[in-house]
Amino acid sequence: MLGLKLPTDPRWVNIVEKNIEEILTDHAFCEQKATSTAISLIVSFPEYTELVQEMIELVKEEMSHFKMVHDLILERGYTLGRDRKDEYVVQLLKFFPKGGSRTTQLIHRLLYASLIEARSCERFRLLSEELQDKKLAAFYKKLMISEANHYTMFLGYARQYGDRKEVDKKWQDLLEYEAKIMKNLGTKETVHG
Repeated sequence: MLGLKLPTDPRWVNIVEKNIEEILTDHAFCEQKATSTAISLIVSFPEYTELVQEMIELVKEEMSHFKMVHDLILERGYTLGRDRKDEYVVQLLKFFPKGGSRTTQLIHRLLYASLIEARSCERFRLLSEELQDKKLAAFYKKLMISEANHYTMFLGYARQYGDRKEVDKKWQDLLEYEAKIMKNLGTKETVHG
């Protein structure tokens, strides 16, 4: 369903289980960044009323997810650590050239957002199925469903606002590029790393 070309090695969960505090901190900041992305889309493309309305709802949802993860951090006696660069996103952003029309910039941002949500969904599915901690596994199963909805929503808007054939070609090219990035990731207790 997600179209990802390279699935995450299930052994990644073993890395995560060795440092639950780290994955929770990284996850909390991923939710915060998703909130920022939605706000940025509102600020950058206010003329897309339907998208703005959807992003308002997404901001609320992503902040509620941030709170849920932060509550888990506190419940376990941890403290939210510092944010760090997401190497996955840094690499992903190199795919599309800078510039182009406003519509092209919007399409690219929607495609990036869709792919990030798809990979998060795939990783959350693994956590929900493989984590020994059943409470945490159930938590990730619930969030996996949200990530899948976000993935399809962003991709749907890219197809709505752009030429469907061009958008689908860009999407496939981006998926191929992302698979190459993923060959060097999956070794850290981070959502995308």
